[in-house]
Amino acid sequence: MDKNTVREALLDHAQTLLMTHGYNGFSYRDLSELVGVKTSSIHYYFPAKEDLALEAVNAYSADLMSSIYAIDSSAPADKKLDRYTKLFGRIIGGGNRICLCGMLAADIESLPEKVRHAVQSFYKANENWLAKVLAEGEAQDTLDAGGKPEAAARTLYAAFQGSLLGCRLFQTRARLEEVADAFRR
Repeated sequence: MDKNTVREALLDHAQTLLMTHGYNGFSYRDLSELVGVKTSSIHYYFPAKEDLALEAVNAYSADLMSSIYAIDSSAPADKKLDRYTKLFGRIIGGGNRICLCGMLAADIESLPEKVRHAVQSFYKANENWLAKVLAEGEAQDTLDAGGKPEAAARTLYAAFQGSLLGCRLFQTRARLEEVADAFRR
């Protein structure tokens, strides 16, 4: 494997491990077995687990946020929310994963500070985007934010994150689809 391929494979598998086991649920040994390299090779690319986790969060965040920002800005707010819900559905994969940042939020007390800040930034970016959509939806009379789009966005985002846990627990996407419906007029 060339260097870029090894590094990409490490990040890809690290993201999956973070989404399924959390920060404290895997080691470099687990990752080395998945990628087929020695743990010393992992340390070459990511000297500490904090470095690996931070890069995994940043890559995950960049990928998901670019998908969110690619949602047609001219679409009605309720259609934007539908598209966002589908993006969250993509996270579930085969049913055993939850949002990488949602999983890490559960580990917040044991996360290194830089990783904690990256997770918080991801949450805030999602909440800010949702607040704008909810405000638009109220203006278009298609979504109900109770006149408080920022607070409603935090509630909605928490509901999306929680629904992923329920989807994983019960092996169904229905819980995710119910979340957006709660904010429709």
